[in-house]
Amino acid sequence: MKRRRFLAGTTLLLAARRVSAQDYAAVVPGRELEFPRDLGAHPEFRNEWWYVTGWCKDARGAPLGIQITFFRNRPRVAEANPSRFAPRQLLFAHAAIADPRLGRLRHDQRAAREGLGLAAAAEPMTDVRIDDWSLKLDEIEYKAHVAARDFAFDLIFTRTQPVLLEGDNGFSRKGNASANASYYYSEPHLEVAGTLETDGTRTAVTGVAWLDHEWSSEGLPPGAVGWDWVGINLDDGGALMGFRMRTRSGTPFWAGGSLRSADGRVRSFGPSEIRFEARRQWRSPRTGIEYPVAMAVRAGMVDYLLDPLMDDQELDAGASTGTIYWEGAVRASAAGQEAGRGYLELTGYGKPLTL
Repeated sequence: MKRRRFLAGTTLLLAARRVSAQDYAAVVPGRELEFPRDLGAHPEFRNEWWYVTGWCKDARGAPLGIQITFFRNRPRVAEANPSRFAPRQLLFAHAAIADPRLGRLRHDQRAAREGLGLAAAAEPMTDVRIDDWSLKLDEIEYKAHVAARDFAFDLIFTRTQPVLLEGDNGFSRKGNASANASYYYSEPHLEVAGTLETDGTRTAVTGVAWLDHEWSSEGLPPGAVGWDWVGINLDDGGALMGFRMRTRSGTPFWAGGSLRSADGRVRSFGPSEIRFEARRQWRSPRTGIEYPVAMAVRAGMVDYLLDPLMDDQELDAGASTGTIYWEGAVRASAAGQEAGRGYLELTGYGKPLTL
């Protein structure tokens, strides 16, 4: 049943790729994001995602990485069809646990069309679900529930800082043309508490997480094949986000980022101020894809070194979104001292990413 649902979702996503961005609402500069309204879904846009990644530790102090992501896609397929089965909105979800004791990700995925009691993405507030997977904001707490094939978790992410607007007041450029953009905000330093179950054993976990919420109607800019992204909760209470769009040759196509210091001041970085440099490669034994899992990142005048919690944090989502990417917990250091912890995302290394 679930496999059929995955395949149906992937087929519809392929159909959506033939639709032009002009068939959707446009991302334009100068629009002020409104909260709490913009915490919810934006079904008039083509793509949207809520991304939560974080570092946790169990009762014995063992480190763990956690990820829960919900994607929404409007395929523009059969929208005039009055049937409840018409795929007006598609929802996908990925969940993963990075456990160094296992040495690879535990991960699972879901896919379904919205409606019929199977899946939904609410507009007034963050409230997305597919079957028994969900992410919901209740005032200052995001509550996530995942029941996967070989793991489960019930986690609460408590908001401790204001929303961080990325780019130009939430308008985040991804290329030379202003149309190549998204609306984008982050919520760093979420306090994590809850339970995690693996191999029939349930344990309490605590930690710190990062949430990204982004929506747009554009695909990747022409010439770009994927991106590198990092979100770091800095030990002093600050927050660092950086990304670069890459060409097929690996050269940067566009870049951007932000740094919120411990005192709340925010600095946005332009394309020339963010640099990623591979320090060590890892080749997947399953796919043969090579990823730069250890990176040097320059943000303004500060250099950070990123080292993975473990090398094998590749996530194969071919059965839902059709992508294979590396999404991993990393430690950040600066000037030889540990500076923070967060997640590094590497896409488009096996084949060009298609949104």
